[in-house]
Amino acid sequence: MQAVVLVGGEGTRLRPLTLETPKPMVPVMNMPFLERTLRRLKEAGIDDVILPAGYLPEAITSYFGDGSWLGMRLRFVIEATPLGTAGALKNVEQFIDGPFFVLNGDVLTSLDLRAMLADHQRTGGLATIHLIHADDPSAFGVVVHDSSGRILDFIEKPPRDQAPSNEVNAGTYLLEREVLDAIPAGRPVSIERETFPALIAAGRPLYAYTTDDYWIDLGRPEAYLAAHRHIFDNTMPLGVVPGVDGPGRDAVPPSAVRGPIFVGNGCRIAPDAVVGPYTVLGDNCEIGPGAVVADSLLWDGVVVGAGAHLNTAIVASRARIGAGARVGAGSVIGHGVSVPANTQLAPDARIAATAS
Repeated sequence: MQAVVLVGGEGTRLRPLTLETPKPMVPVMNMPFLERTLRRLKEAGIDDVILPAGYLPEAITSYFGDGSWLGMRLRFVIEATPLGTAGALKNVEQFIDGPFFVLNGDVLTSLDLRAMLADHQRTGGLATIHLIHADDPSAFGVVVHDSSGRILDFIEKPPRDQAPSNEVNAGTYLLEREVLDAIPAGRPVSIERETFPALIAAGRPLYAYTTDDYWIDLGRPEAYLAAHRHIFDNTMPLGVVPGVDGPGRDAVPPSAVRGPIFVGNGCRIAPDAVVGPYTVLGDNCEIGPGAVVADSLLWDGVVVGAGAHLNTAIVASRARIGAGARVGAGSVIGHGVSVPANTQLAPDARIAATAS
């Protein structure tokens, strides 16, 4: 069994975080999200993975190499121009030799891939598409199927009061290789808007696999923050220990902890600082005296000055928050940004480093 993980997106909704870091390398509990996805595939018995990449690909390829350190075989195919979900699959056709999973590179889910494979084998369909229930299906592709699970129609982002179902496309597919024959080469193609509807119109059997698993698209800052809260609360199980977890947990002064928190290696935290709840510190972060960091995600090497306050913020690597600064809720601070002392940042601020 093989898998294709789509990692070509630019992550524009996550900027400025993705100006230096491609979206698949954005950390989740201090591990690149793509690494978590690959480890999940490995646990499901899938160790042959093809990765169509396009945006800042060297950051991905240099980290993973050929995948041997994960016990996997990884092959990267760099897209000169974006090809869409189906176009990307057609572009790696030469590496695919049988049924294969397709995973969107920005979806965090607890889906059991082995169970999905068993269902695909049971139905004998050309494709199996993972669906979840959405409270508001208007932001998604709604899938209509009969009582056997055979898909009858795709309706992209219908008005909420006109949606025929609340079952939506969750972005994980299990495809027979024959699906690739239905994808034209050499141009961008959407599998959701073009390939799947064409196969249904031709009478080909596509089946729904609907579950109540955890699912979230990490592509927006508020979703990225929410996913970490869900991990801390074990709504999305990643094995995080309640209270204080992470390789640097023993170095955290107990007086500073407001759990749950996750702490990387080499962090330095003042005893009278406050860290947490729902806070992640990357490696080598420094939290100064009297500083407060709550409900926030700090990447590697972030320095928070004395008396600074962060709440519901995301701070990329090497940024410095000056003493006494106040970072408004929902703010996103880019790589290497220096926020001057005593600055008052408005809520939802987006700050990127200026070129020198």
